Amino acid sequence: MRWLVTGGAGFIGSHVVRALLADGREVVVLDDLSTGDKSRVPDGVPLELASVRDRAALDRVLAEHEIGAVVHIAAKKQVGESVEKPLWYFEQNVDGLRVLLEAMVAADIRRLVFSSSAAVYGSPDVPEITEETPCVPQSPYGQTKLVGEWLVQDAAAAHRLAYANLRYFNVAGAGAPELGDPTALNLIPMVFERIEAGLPPRIFGADYDTPDGTAIRDFIHVGDVAAAHVEAARRLESDDRAALTLNIGRGEGVTVRRLVERILELTGSDLVAEVTARRPGDAARSVASAARIKAELGWSATHDIDDMVTSAWAGWRLRHDI
Repeated sequence: MRWLVTGGAGFIGSHVVRALLADGREVVVLDDLSTGDKSRVPDGVPLELASVRDRAALDRVLAEHEIGAVVHIAAKKQVGESVEKPLWYFEQNVDGLRVLLEAMVAADIRRLVFSSSAAVYGSPDVPEITEETPCVPQSPYGQTKLVGEWLVQDAAAAHRLAYANLRYFNVAGAGAPELGDPTALNLIPMVFERIEAGLPPRIFGADYDTPDGTAIRDFIHVGDVAAAHVEAARRLESDDRAALTLNIGRGEGVTVRRLVERILELTGSDLVAEVTARRPGDAARSVASAARIKAELGWSATHDIDDMVTSAWAGWRLRHDI
């Protein structure tokens, strides 16, 4: 079965493409390169330059490449930007998914893996977030992901789609240095950026009710995220009635202070982190329950924090010529 990966030239998408190829699948990438990079697409993999909001392009790509299933990763994903541009985020993320689903139904393609996010939960005050934890997203970005899940579920009920909504927690690391995260929007690359500038890394808030006063987060290696997509693809190929909504996390939390200190140790930096004020909306604890995905797909994470930091640092050094 040939899979279309939308957003396959991006950070997570490029890892998913490689994982699907390694598992023996044919893959086609569709990406508008607004944030992706065509150098991330492996040689021999067709790259279609188009937006998921372009119905004519989707119809052509699905037909010409005889696509049998889709992994939909293409989306805008900056929380702050979504607050500034909520209408644009709904246009890009929700309407893009709607157009894709319409094209899939018209082409009789009935399998979809949807890239969702732990942002759908908001900031629940619970020790462990399960898939039953109420969803109260606190940003337009999180709202678009939750609406996207609803759209997938409703389309599945009406058109007999098999689907897997995958809720990523904090994705980090790199499968290879050239595939590292090119942005400094998440904690680990933000610390790298400060190290490179010779500035102390920032910790936002140290007065939470946690062992060291800093927030607790569940970080997941991008290679493990990609492996989860492979397992989801296998399930959808064998079960045309699959209806899954699953967390992708390690099920283990690490405090921000401990993570920052470990980054400084592994990069050989003698900088000392500084504590600044909390950021609005940050939860004290956000840790996934990974029980359901293990039960449904047999998947569990294999990489630890050191793997994430060292692989991400190798990618950062490559891009910044350090």
